[in-house]
Amino acid sequence: MGRCRWCRRPLAVGAGPGRPRRYCRRSCRQRDYEARLRARELGLSEADIILARGQLDALADDLYVLEAAIEDVEGDVARAETAEDYQAALAWVLDAARPLVTRARGLRP
Repeated sequence: MGRCRWCRRPLAVGAGPGRPRRYCRRSCRQRDYEARLRARELGLSEADIILARGQLDALADDLYVLEAAIEDVEGDVARAETAEDYQAALAWVLDAARPLVTRARGLRP
Protein backbone atom coordinates (compact mmCIF):
# COMPACT_ATOMS: atom_id res chain seq x y z
CA MET A 1 0.00 0.00 0.00
CA GLY A 2 1.35 3.40 -0.96
CA ARG A 3 1.18 6.69 0.89
CA CYS A 4 -0.06 10.10 -0.16
CA ARG A 5 2.76 12.16 -1.64
CA TRP A 6 1.69 15.19 0.42
CA CYS A 7 0.30 14.10 3.81
CA ARG A 8 1.71 10.55 3.95
CA ARG A 9 -1.66 8.96 4.78
CA PRO A 10 -2.07 5.40 3.48
CA LEU A 11 -3.68 5.22 0.06
CA ALA A 12 -6.52 2.87 -0.74
CA VAL A 13 -5.54 0.26 -3.27
CA GLY A 14 -7.01 1.18 -6.65
CA ALA A 15 -9.25 -1.43 -8.20
CA GLY A 16 -9.30 -0.19 -11.76
CA PRO A 17 -6.86 0.31 -14.58
CA GLY A 18 -4.75 3.39 -14.98
CA ARG A 19 -2.01 5.08 -13.04
CA PRO A 20 -1.70 4.34 -9.35
CA ARG A 21 -2.95 7.05 -7.00
CA ARG A 22 -0.37 9.45 -5.60
CA TYR A 23 -2.65 11.58 -3.39
CA CYS A 24 -5.41 10.72 -0.95
CA ARG A 25 -7.46 13.86 -1.70
CA ARG A 26 -7.63 16.58 -4.31
CA SER A 27 -6.53 19.13 -1.70
CA CYS A 28 -3.31 17.17 -1.14
CA ARG A 29 -2.65 17.16 -4.88
CA GLN A 30 -3.22 20.93 -4.99
CA ARG A 31 -0.94 21.62 -2.01
CA ASP A 32 1.83 19.51 -3.53
CA TYR A 33 1.50 21.37 -6.83
CA GLU A 34 1.72 24.72 -5.04
CA ALA A 35 4.74 23.57 -3.03
CA ARG A 36 6.54 22.45 -6.19
CA LEU A 37 5.84 25.82 -7.85
CA ARG A 38 7.10 27.71 -4.81
CA ALA A 39 10.22 25.54 -4.60
CA ARG A 40 10.94 26.17 -8.27
CA GLU A 41 10.58 29.94 -7.68
CA LEU A 42 13.13 29.70 -4.85
CA GLY A 43 15.52 27.50 -6.80
CA LEU A 44 15.07 24.48 -4.54
CA SER A 45 15.27 20.92 -5.76
CA GLU A 46 12.96 18.05 -4.83
CA ALA A 47 15.61 16.84 -2.36
CA ASP A 48 15.97 20.16 -0.47
CA ILE A 49 14.29 20.61 2.90
CA ILE A 50 13.69 23.87 4.72
CA LEU A 51 13.63 23.52 8.50
CA ALA A 52 13.76 26.11 11.25
CA ARG A 53 16.78 25.91 13.57
CA GLY A 54 14.51 25.32 16.57
CA GLN A 55 12.85 22.36 14.87
CA LEU A 56 16.21 20.86 14.00
CA ASP A 57 17.47 21.34 17.57
CA ALA A 58 14.32 19.73 19.00
CA LEU A 59 14.70 16.73 16.70
CA ALA A 60 18.34 16.36 17.73
CA ASP A 61 17.31 16.45 21.41
CA ASP A 62 14.65 13.78 20.87
CA LEU A 63 17.15 11.59 19.01
CA TYR A 64 19.62 11.95 21.88
CA VAL A 65 16.97 10.82 24.38
CA LEU A 66 16.12 7.84 22.18
CA GLU A 67 19.79 6.93 21.80
CA ALA A 68 20.28 7.02 25.58
CA ALA A 69 17.16 4.92 26.11
CA ILE A 70 18.41 2.29 23.66
CA GLU A 71 21.75 2.09 25.47
CA ASP A 72 19.99 1.77 28.84
CA VAL A 73 17.62 -0.90 27.58
CA GLU A 74 20.42 -2.95 26.03
CA GLY A 75 21.93 -3.27 29.49
CA ASP A 76 18.56 -3.88 31.13
CA VAL A 77 17.71 -6.67 28.67
CA ALA A 78 21.09 -8.32 29.25
CA ARG A 79 20.28 -8.48 32.98
CA ALA A 80 16.55 -9.22 32.62
CA GLU A 81 15.26 -12.28 34.40
CA THR A 82 11.48 -11.97 34.24
CA ALA A 83 8.85 -10.97 31.73
CA GLU A 84 8.25 -7.84 33.79
CA ASP A 85 11.88 -6.81 33.29
CA TYR A 86 11.45 -7.09 29.52
CA GLN A 87 8.15 -5.21 29.63
CA ALA A 88 9.71 -2.38 31.64
CA ALA A 89 12.60 -2.14 29.16
CA LEU A 90 10.21 -2.05 26.22
CA ALA A 91 8.08 0.61 27.91
CA TRP A 92 11.19 2.77 28.45
CA VAL A 93 12.16 2.62 24.77
CA LEU A 94 8.61 3.33 23.64
CA ASP A 95 8.33 6.31 25.99
CA ALA A 96 11.58 7.69 24.56
CA ALA A 97 10.46 7.12 20.95
CA ARG A 98 6.97 8.63 21.16
CA PRO A 99 8.05 12.32 21.28
CA LEU A 100 10.20 11.78 18.22
CA VAL A 101 7.33 10.22 16.28
CA THR A 102 4.97 12.99 17.38
CA ARG A 103 7.44 15.68 16.37
CA ALA A 104 8.08 14.02 13.00
CA ARG A 105 4.33 13.96 12.29
CA GLY A 106 4.17 17.67 13.08
CA LEU A 107 6.86 18.42 10.53
CA ARG A 108 4.94 16.85 7.69
CA PRO A 109 3.11 19.25 5.45
